[in-house]
Amino acid sequence: MSQRSKGRAGIRVLIASLLLGVCGTRAEEVCENPLVYNLPSSSFRCSSQLSSSHGPVYAKVNRREGAGGWSPLVSDRYQWLEVDLGKRTHITAVATQGRYGSSDWLTSYLLMFSDTGHNWRQHRQEDSLGAFPGNSNADTVVQYKLEQPVIARYLRLVPLDWNPTGRIGVRLEIYGCQYTSDVANFDGSSSLVYRLNTRTSLTEADVISLKFKTLKNSGTLFHAVGSRDHNHLEIHANHNVCNIYNNAKMISHIIDIVDYKNAFLLDDQHWHHVKLEKLRAHLNLTVDKNTHSMFFFNVSLFVTQLSLAAVRGHGLQKPILSNRNFHGCLENLLYGDLNLITLAQQNTLQVSLVGNVTFTCAEPLSVSVTFTDSHSFLHLPTLWSSGMVSVALQFRTWNRAGLLLTFELPQTDGTVFLFLSEARLRLLISQDGRAPLELSTGSGLNDGQWHAVELLFTEDHLSITVDKDEGATAHTSTTSTTSSEIQLFFGGCPRQRNGETCRNPFQAFQGCMRHLTLDDGVVDLIKVQQRMLGNYSHLQIDTCGIVDRCSPSHCEHGGRCTQSWNTFYCNCTNSGYRGATCHSSSYEQSCEGYKHKGNTSGHYYIDVDRSGPIKPQLVYCNMTEEQTWVVIQHNNTELTSVRPSPGKSQHVVDLDYSSEDEPLAAIISQSEYCEQELSYHCRKSQGPPFSWWVGGPSPGQGQTFWAGAQPGSQQCVCGLQDNCVDPSHFCNCDADYDLWTNDSGLITHKETLPVRSLVLGDVQRPGSEAAYKVGPLRCHGDRNLWNAAFFDKATSYLHFPTFHGELNAEINFLFKTTSSSGVFLENLGIKDFIRIELSSSFEVVFSFDVGNGPLEVRIHTSVPLDDNQWHSVSAERNVKEASLRVDDFPVAIRKAPSDGLIHLQLNSQLFIGGTASRQKGFLGCIRSLQLNGVTLDLEERARITPGVRPGCPGHCSSYGSLCQNQGHCVEKAKGFSCDCGHSAFTGAFCHQEVSAVLTSTTSITYNLKDIHVLHGKTSPSSIYSDIMLRGDNISLSFKSRQSPAPLLHVNSLFRQYLALLINKHGGLEVWYKLHSDRDVEVLKSRVTNLADGQLHTVAVRRHADSLSMQGIVEVFSRGFSGCLSGIRFNSITPLKAALLKPEGTVVVTGPLVQSNCGSSSLDNPFAAETTHSLSGITRGLLSHPPRLFLVSCHGSLAYRKHLMYKLKKG
Repeated sequence: MSQRSKGRAGIRVLIASLLLGVCGTRAEEVCENPLVYNLPSSSFRCSSQLSSSHGPVYAKVNRREGAGGWSPLVSDRYQWLEVDLGKRTHITAVATQGRYGSSDWLTSYLLMFSDTGHNWRQHRQEDSLGAFPGNSNADTVVQYKLEQPVIARYLRLVPLDWNPTGRIGVRLEIYGCQYTSDVANFDGSSSLVYRLNTRTSLTEADVISLKFKTLKNSGTLFHAVGSRDHNHLEIHANHNVCNIYNNAKMISHIIDIVDYKNAFLLDDQHWHHVKLEKLRAHLNLTVDKNTHSMFFFNVSLFVTQLSLAAVRGHGLQKPILSNRNFHGCLENLLYGDLNLITLAQQNTLQVSLVGNVTFTCAEPLSVSVTFTDSHSFLHLPTLWSSGMVSVALQFRTWNRAGLLLTFELPQTDGTVFLFLSEARLRLLISQDGRAPLELSTGSGLNDGQWHAVELLFTEDHLSITVDKDEGATAHTSTTSTTSSEIQLFFGGCPRQRNGETCRNPFQAFQGCMRHLTLDDGVVDLIKVQQRMLGNYSHLQIDTCGIVDRCSPSHCEHGGRCTQSWNTFYCNCTNSGYRGATCHSSSYEQSCEGYKHKGNTSGHYYIDVDRSGPIKPQLVYCNMTEEQTWVVIQHNNTELTSVRPSPGKSQHVVDLDYSSEDEPLAAIISQSEYCEQELSYHCRKSQGPPFSWWVGGPSPGQGQTFWAGAQPGSQQCVCGLQDNCVDPSHFCNCDADYDLWTNDSGLITHKETLPVRSLVLGDVQRPGSEAAYKVGPLRCHGDRNLWNAAFFDKATSYLHFPTFHGELNAEINFLFKTTSSSGVFLENLGIKDFIRIELSSSFEVVFSFDVGNGPLEVRIHTSVPLDDNQWHSVSAERNVKEASLRVDDFPVAIRKAPSDGLIHLQLNSQLFIGGTASRQKGFLGCIRSLQLNGVTLDLEERARITPGVRPGCPGHCSSYGSLCQNQGHCVEKAKGFSCDCGHSAFTGAFCHQEVSAVLTSTTSITYNLKDIHVLHGKTSPSSIYSDIMLRGDNISLSFKSRQSPAPLLHVNSLFRQYLALLINKHGGLEVWYKLHSDRDVEVLKSRVTNLADGQLHTVAVRRHADSLSMQGIVEVFSRGFSGCLSGIRFNSITPLKAALLKPEGTVVVTGPLVQSNCGSSSLDNPFAAETTHSLSGITRGLLSHPPRLFLVSCHGSLAYRKHLMYKLKKG
């Protein structure tokens, strides 16, 4: 982080040592005493009162004096009731009641707290909701217990809503107990220094804790010095860095307690809590509710000197990261069992006071005003008699844009606008008939810190300054004159009325302002609040209501948090996650997941726990086999000779995998099968065994068996099979034979994988040699993807433990059904709930309640969902929004209220496939159900649940379309596979072309009769006559620059034939004759120039007719030079058979080289394949059934010899 960034970092905590003591929370008595009942009348204040009998002194619960409670003169949101408890008090609950015997009561309200009666702080539930529930009548007492107790002297209740048929009416009670504390005040030059007589060190659970409050954004809070000045600890403002000094060496670690751009609300003159705790090998640093843990280096440190509010020490040999003393108050500083402030009050010799240290907290008066929304404004009329306009203020905001100030220049018909744009301060003077005058200065002014702005406007001079930085000052001149009376509008403009002239072409300001001065006179904002000065609307005065929504950050998985006044945003770029809070993984959970989305072999990121903490890992997915393999490489997969090190009897090989330990273990766990090759080649190796290997979950365990044997058997595979070279040994490499042998095999026991290291012994003996090979880890099968249950009764369901998704709940599953409705999932709480259901054949509903009332997200699909095919559902609810996705339909999103409850609190069992009431049950299959990345084992529960069966068949109805190029989908218990036997292609989805490069001398002959004989058939004629009666389907791809050139030739003994060729003009022709009494017919394609070296695909479909061979002998005699791919004649794939399954049915002459030349992406990965179809032209021309003939396939593979198949007359 740059020094400039550090300078703007607000209050941070920097730790530069290891030593801290113990601070515990003492067990407290029940803290629920009523505090208001016995307070004197002087303890109550209010904004106004309807009459003397409606005064605040009567606002006591269950009292009937006066008018039976407090009611203000006007019922609006600018009223308030204030209670002074006399001293700082531990407050745990608040209760309200309406005014006795009336229709006056509150329905909602805000609570504000303060130590001084100024600088109020709003209390929020769950760090979000500001409004508290009120009453529904005048008599019932409604109590609300605070989630986190508050320490304050003053409480202010601000009405939000009330009975619409009555007025504001309140009786109040506050519950809590006495609060004691020790406080020290430092004026920025003072400090306390402690010298310890005994050496104190950190133990296994040591803590230091304190509270502080300040208006400054930097300063040292705490500093500790170890023995012989070798070790140091500092806690100070303005940094996020943990530095450890030991023996004049510094080790630094960045501690992101909160997002470093957003942790700037600690200089607000409110108490903030800091705790540093050592737990074994870690330090946990907590600031308010934000905790960060760092590794604790093994450094011994003994404290000899402690300093508060400054760095004090003689001859410190270390860099001082901050020489700014702390200006503010510290409270309850506990170090081990030492109360350091109490110790200072006792004036012992151990403590030195430097400067003016007092033991009461000085409270500087600073009145802020909050501009809450787009309707907020502050109007201040003023007079200038000195011929200039001078305005100064401080502001803080998260927004990048907003109007700070505007006023008219009456004599020039001009308007001055001082505003934020792109987080810079800009000044615009707009005058009729003149070009606008614009100035800008500053940057990054939306960082939440206080920024000071000064505007000076005279007749011939104008300047704006930000944060008193001369480098940010802009100067110009203007001929404008000032008026003796000017109306200033801060933050925005009122609605045009009462002759007010104010316009705002920019966004309204949302943020806080303080220290407003006009012509060097301070504006009394308390008079503004009392309507004695100026005018305002939608303001909160004497409080800064800025909320840090990024502290703690709700952005997960490294997402970067930024915020505006009303909300926060998560930048998920390069995180591998998506969604409003970067919660949902962008990747599949396994290679199986990629395969069933139609992907082919390649490198993919997999996220084994989806939205969980394990990072995505890059692996290789091999989809060329029937099983889908995930392949994880390490740094040494080749056969490697052992080169012993001098003086060492063992050779140790450590393997470094491309995946980290945690995801590696998760991949092994969720796979159905894993294997790893382990080979040891040896010569002249003696026994008993001198070598072993280490495998299993990190850090691994020593394994005493070798590949192919059972764990713990101390054998190799030859020992199990009784075929070792020496029967007296269980491994070949124990025999000490002077010949090369090996112990090799596959390790398939998942609990021993992966292989982490080898320890090879007996490597220094003369004549002894060895080599080893450890293959990559290979796993297949996804235990999560196919985990399914079938619900065949509407009253059946599966139940699981309560789902814990308080802040983020992500639910993913697949379903298929023939029923039009049913509940997939439901979990209830006392008030909260979450539910996903199929409400109709075309609609899925995601509903929930987190305490703000039920909300729904719906998706209406254009196709029915009860079609007994698999459909995917993904529902997510977080603090920002709720979303629902079904298949590939557009996602539906519902935003969460910006000021609402955020925790989902559930306590019942989780019901799958039904509800606790056994109504609206689901009928059908649910598969791969995951909650926040954790897969529920539906099959295990289904085995013991009546009305529910484990597993779910019928995958080809949904996934059969993935089998391409005439591949056939084959059902499996868990999943499916593609049978490519009748396809000209190969691969997991019959998608990989089979192509070869041919020369003019190459030919392939495919004999249909032979293949029939191979299968034990004696009369193939009936089958082939059926094929010929139905017609023929021919397809192939080619790439050549030769013309003319033959592509394909099929003929019979009766001189019937079909030929496909490129003519001398580069056009495509089909020559055919199927009847001896008809002439040769030629079909020409309209596409020309096909001999252009590009890939072209041809498809011919015949529905019965006759062919002729006349006129094409010369063309076929030339042979074909080029690339052929994907040749298919009906169910026959001659090129594939010749390359991959050479049998007696195929005769190849000349060179035939397999190639990927038939791939359309070879030359240009983005080039589209050109496809030509002749099916529409040939249909109708071939109209007669075939006669007895012999069939021969030629061409494209330079077919110059006839392939003959005897067929009976059809």
